Amino acid sequence: DVTEENLQARLRALILMAFSNKFGYILLNTSNKSEAAVGYGTLYGDMCGGLSVLGDVYKTDVYKLAHYLNRGTSVIPENIILKPPSAELRPNQKDSDSLPLYEMLDPILQLYIEEQQGPTEIIAQGYDAQLVKRVLKMVNANEYKRHQTPPILRISKKAFGSGRRMPIVGKYLE
Repeated sequence: DVTEENLQARLRALILMAFSNKFGYILLNTSNKSEAAVGYGTLYGDMCGGLSVLGDVYKTDVYKLAHYLNRGTSVIPENIILKPPSAELRPNQKDSDSLPLYEMLDPILQLYIEEQQGPTEIIAQGYDAQLVKRVLKMVNANEYKRHQTPPILRISKKAFGSGRRMPIVGKYLE
C-alpha cells in the first residue's frame, strides 16, 4: 500500500541524508519537472535534497539528455535508459501504472505550465478532454509538494519555485 511505499522512500532518503551529513556533501534531488508537476514523489523521501538538478527538465527531455550523454560511449548503461520508468517502491511497478505515458503527459504539461494555456485551449489542440482534466487536476492539487522541494536549477521561464508561483492549495482550480 502507499503507506509502506512512502515509508520505503523516506527510509532511503534518511540513509542518503546520513551519508550527506557524515561526509559533508550535498544530497542532489533527482526529481524531474514531470514528476514534480503531478506530485509523483514522496515528501521527505525521494523529493528531499539540497539541490534539484533535473527539477526543470521534463522526463522526455531527461531521456534525450541521457542519449546525448551516451553518444559514442556508454556513460549511462543502456539498460537503465531502456527500462520502463519506475519509482521502484513495489515489485514490477511502472510509472505508467499511475500516470499517463510521459510522451502524452509532457506535451500537456508544457502547454499548461510553459504556455499558460487552459484546458479549453489544450483540448482544442486535439488532446483527450478527460486526460487533460486529469493532468491539470494533478498539477493543481500538488502545489503544496512543490513548495517543499529543494531549489531547482532553472533552465526555463516557468521553473517551479521561481518562474511559476501559485497558491499552495490549488483544489479550487478544478
